[in-house]
Amino acid sequence: MVNFFKKILDDKKEYKEMMARVEALPGDYSEAYKKICKYMWTFASGSGMDMLRIQYDLIDLFEEGAQKGKDVLEVTGDDLTAFANGLTDQAKRWDDKLRDNLNKSILNRVGKKK
Repeated sequence: MVNFFKKILDDKKEYKEMMARVEALPGDYSEAYKKICKYMWTFASGSGMDMLRIQYDLIDLFEEGAQKGKDVLEVTGDDLTAFANGLTDQAKRWDDKLRDNLNKSILNRVGKKK
């Protein structure tokens, strides 16, 4: 039980550090990051741990772009939805399991008839 609470505290600390990095981003990067993440969480599955990995990568990408003096749209492109969808394609979606189960159940049933 102690490990559980320690994990929660560690996760909270890590999240606060992540958000401090976001707030330190220059110009429109911080706002773009927050809006992209809000959109991406629509597609989170399970515990969302794969989504957090993507968010950390996004911070790294934005920090690198800002360091090179690029505008946020030079990094994301003009179609932010397409950019965010490209990021979420890396994560498992909540409905992936439903699709997999449907395919398996039908293939197993059809396969048994042959």
